[in-house]
Amino acid sequence: MLATGNAVSPPESRIPGFYRLPLLERLQHLAERLGVPLDELKQRLAHGGLSADVADKTIENAIGVYGLPLGLALNFRVNGVDRWVPMVVEEPSVIAAASNAAKMVRASGGFLASMLDTCMTGQIELRAVADLTRARQAIEAAKAQLLQIAADATPSLVGRGGGPRDLEVRELGPDTLVVHIYVDCQNAMGANLVNTIAEALGPELARLTESQLGLRILTNLCDRRRVQASCRIEFAHLVSVRADDDLATNQASGRAVAEAVVGASQFAERDPYRAATHNKGVMNGVDSVVIATGNDYRAVEAGAHAYAARTGRYQPLAKWTLGDECLQGKIEMPLALGIVGGTIRIHPTAQLALALLDVKSASELAEVAACVGLASNLAALRALGTVGIQSGHMSLHARSVAVAAGAELGEVDAVARLLIAGTVISESAARAIIEHIRSNAGERP
Repeated sequence: MLATGNAVSPPESRIPGFYRLPLLERLQHLAERLGVPLDELKQRLAHGGLSADVADKTIENAIGVYGLPLGLALNFRVNGVDRWVPMVVEEPSVIAAASNAAKMVRASGGFLASMLDTCMTGQIELRAVADLTRARQAIEAAKAQLLQIAADATPSLVGRGGGPRDLEVRELGPDTLVVHIYVDCQNAMGANLVNTIAEALGPELARLTESQLGLRILTNLCDRRRVQASCRIEFAHLVSVRADDDLATNQASGRAVAEAVVGASQFAERDPYRAATHNKGVMNGVDSVVIATGNDYRAVEAGAHAYAARTGRYQPLAKWTLGDECLQGKIEMPLALGIVGGTIRIHPTAQLALALLDVKSASELAEVAACVGLASNLAALRALGTVGIQSGHMSLHARSVAVAAGAELGEVDAVARLLIAGTVISESAARAIIEHIRSNAGERP
């Protein structure tokens, strides 16, 4: 098993022309980064890194393994540390766009990120409460004993420095209370830990309040485990800079790009229909890191969108404003991730992804994921406000269309270029191009 966090001293995440390298040379970069033989790395990545036998022990009624592309986002510098960011995603342009946005941010100093809180939340529902006031008082009076019951339910977590931190009582209707227990899960995502504590507390809470015990389970709206990330991009770095470009021209053009990004951000703040797609762009980045590292992207999605709607009106997770000769971005969202337990224990590629990231804690992983979400959002808004979203997206989409139309590996790039040069990107157009290429090469289609 490849241990996490054992990578050699991290090189810069800026690798010009990485996307142009043949696959084998990219893998050689990774092997050197991890300090493992190339053959071992190739074996770990084969077929998604998960065998059918392991899959059979992971889920019910397994019939095989479903593969998704694993790529590497570059140029990310988070809190002064360069990160090679593994991303699992099937959508073209996501990794390229995030890497390009990170390059702009990097030129202005990189991303800053921090955890605002680190506790998961468990819920214990109490029904048919005869006297809400007296029940509240009973819970408050027994708070110390209740926290001890919670601690006793997970002694190994407490031994690692985690465990229950506080509890809170909420009223839901005329005869229902919900008790929230806040748990520091350390480097685990913590679902099983929190559920264990909630189930241990339930009977005692029902006895204290003379009520009927309801559900006992964590909530994925983990607003006590939130991450915040921010960045600033100088106007001149928002445009493609050439050696002979005039700085003043770049700044003026960059200001126009920044204003377009801010305008798109304000649109999302005013309209939930726009905010939904705005946040999809954020989650393109976040989910890709979450999946690559073996974490629960469905829980992350649920928490993110619930948090976006916490005021009663759905809002963007990332917002952009104009600063002093710069564009400023900020994101805040709940993000419960782990670097131990769960799928990570048995999935070799998840272990490989964490080793590439070289994060030492679940908090560091969440900080990186939030920065990738912010970068993905920047890339989308910049494209929307300037050339349009289809320009870059469709150029990468053309490669997928070429493959679907039957292009062999050596033909894909040529077919994609001709598709982009034409007016229609479709499988029928790709098939016609393939036939033309093969005919000219003296081959039968």
